[in-house]
Amino acid sequence: MRNFKIASLASFFIFLISNNKLIAQDDQTALTAEEKNIVVDSVGSKLKSTYVFPEVADEMTTLIEKNLKKGKYKSISDPYEFASKLTEDLLSISHDKHIRVRFEPQAIAARQQVHTPQDSIAYQNNYVAGLKRGNFGFKELSILDGNIGYLDLRGFSDVAYAGPTAVSAMNFLSNSDAIIIDLRMNGGGSPQMIQLISSYLYDSEPVHLNNFYWRPTDSHSQTWTLPHVQGTRSPNTEVYVLTSKRTFSAAEEFSYNLKNLKRATIIGETTGGGAHPGGTVNATDRFTVWIPSGRAINPISNTNWEGTGVAPDIEVSSNQALEVAQIKALESLSIKSQDPQQKQYFQWHLSALKILLKPVLVDESVLKSYIGTFGPREISFENNTLYYQRGEGTKYELLPMNENEFILKGMSSFRIKLISENGQIVALEGKYDNGRSDRNLKNKS
Repeated sequence: MRNFKIASLASFFIFLISNNKLIAQDDQTALTAEEKNIVVDSVGSKLKSTYVFPEVADEMTTLIEKNLKKGKYKSISDPYEFASKLTEDLLSISHDKHIRVRFEPQAIAARQQVHTPQDSIAYQNNYVAGLKRGNFGFKELSILDGNIGYLDLRGFSDVAYAGPTAVSAMNFLSNSDAIIIDLRMNGGGSPQMIQLISSYLYDSEPVHLNNFYWRPTDSHSQTWTLPHVQGTRSPNTEVYVLTSKRTFSAAEEFSYNLKNLKRATIIGETTGGGAHPGGTVNATDRFTVWIPSGRAINPISNTNWEGTGVAPDIEVSSNQALEVAQIKALESLSIKSQDPQQKQYFQWHLSALKILLKPVLVDESVLKSYIGTFGPREISFENNTLYYQRGEGTKYELLPMNENEFILKGMSSFRIKLISENGQIVALEGKYDNGRSDRNLKNKS
């Protein structure tokens, strides 16, 4: 049985290789008038049977058929250009950013070459391997200064494959005092992954997230948070979601749901504006079309973000959104904390973050006056920059907080203050984020 599987898979991949050669030649084949007719007819037919708004589907179909008859596609011989032109024409009517005609014979052929169970397994494994290479969209996971959890999520992958990764990520974030979910580079994905991640932000009582209408079945569906998840929930942790103009589709739904539920603060730019779920269908053996077959209907707003995008609560350039979110989180945590030591901890990291965003300038002559050795600690000045080093340890660049207090670049838990008496530097004080401090007198020359 094992040898049979190996032989079958080998035959399958030989088949793929030989067909890829044919497909590569197919890419070079110019479009014929007959093929254009077939593509336009198929795209129009599929839009009419599937697109969420029937009357708009009729208008789109009428336009591309009219353009074909008028010869507007006659001079186009490149299949990629033809797909792009059809997309442009369909968007001119629908303004639906999900709609897209693509020329992708290789993808179509790969799907059509799955004939046996072994073929299916090989095709599926290849698909999952691609998802794994991107860690199912979970690009980065860390704890930022001030105990702020950070997740850079690039896509909402299928829960069937990405579920364990999502569970691990959300449990990793569960000890954070605030959570930042970065969707600035997220183009969408699975509604089930939205449901899973959202469930960790609430307790076990189900919360209504969204509604959908599906045109092919003329039916409605709802999504709610899950009553059971693996590990620890974070229902009381402040949540911040980062957005950009590239945030799209499922990433917009996640943002829109939490914004309307007042569960998260959205920071960044207004998102792309695609609220109609659907999928890719084959129009011919060389062209596909992505057709939205449903529409989101939020239970609170009774509408969605189609064409308008999700407006942030705090609008800033996307490249500033993370720092702004960190500041907002630390400010809020500092205000709400009733514990003096914890409040001092949040304020410590807040002050450092503000300095990094808006550096303080100190005259070079003042910086040079701090050069010297203080017990095991040394202050040096190189290339117009002040540095701190303890013994043979790492040398840190010093960033001014004011004229005589400095942050160590790359070390958030420690900073220094230079002490002067009668106009002379006499000591170096080390300060720690737990409130402790120590001091070394300046060594005599």
